[in-house]
Amino acid sequence: MRVVIVGGGKVGSYLAALLLEGQHEVHIVENRPQVLSRLHRELPTEAIVDGDGLRRETLDLAHADRADVLVTVTGDDEVNLAIALMAKTVYKIPRVIGRINNPRNAWLFTPEMGVDVAVNQTDLLAKLIVEEMSLGDMMILLRLRKGEMSLVTEKLEPGAPAEGKRVADLPLPQDCLLVGAIREGDILVPRGDTVLQAHDEILALVRTGSHTAFRNLLANPTRAEAVEAEAED
Repeated sequence: MRVVIVGGGKVGSYLAALLLEGQHEVHIVENRPQVLSRLHRELPTEAIVDGDGLRRETLDLAHADRADVLVTVTGDDEVNLAIALMAKTVYKIPRVIGRINNPRNAWLFTPEMGVDVAVNQTDLLAKLIVEEMSLGDMMILLRLRKGEMSLVTEKLEPGAPAEGKRVADLPLPQDCLLVGAIREGDILVPRGDTVLQAHDEILALVRTGSHTAFRNLLANPTRAEAVEAEAED
């Protein structure tokens, strides 16, 4: 499968790494120097296209003309919509996926605007609240890639290593991406400068083998040791 990703932030780069691992042909478009520097450390150089995703010459370099899927995950909803519309009308890409940053703009992300699939993180978190799910222990909401990846929820306990830390400073497992958080009924989409607090309900995409490492970041070490001791008894 040939995929073009516009937006080299954590979501875009994580998706690119997963697809490349699955032997798909991927081109990721980004033009911010600092982000490009990180991408060149994480991904093969040939997968990275330096340029503005709103410009045709950039999308041409990314081989959008023969892409099966285009995913636009920039932090700007207007940009995502403009890229989606260009992908559908100019390049006739069969499948266009657009990220919604502001839930108030969700009504715009329609097939008429070039978006086949709209990804709304906030809406997903809102549904978790409405359903009054009990998220005290890690819960697997969804398994992906034949069980290799899971969408999980876990409560951040007081005294846990992640308490009071910025998302950008967390020693997350390599195959782990924070998707959202619920704090006192409010929905947060984590950014690098988001500071996690005790009792936050964390939603994350985690590789199966990294569950324990992710859980350890959110658990109070003293409590975790006590639980393990009980299990041994």
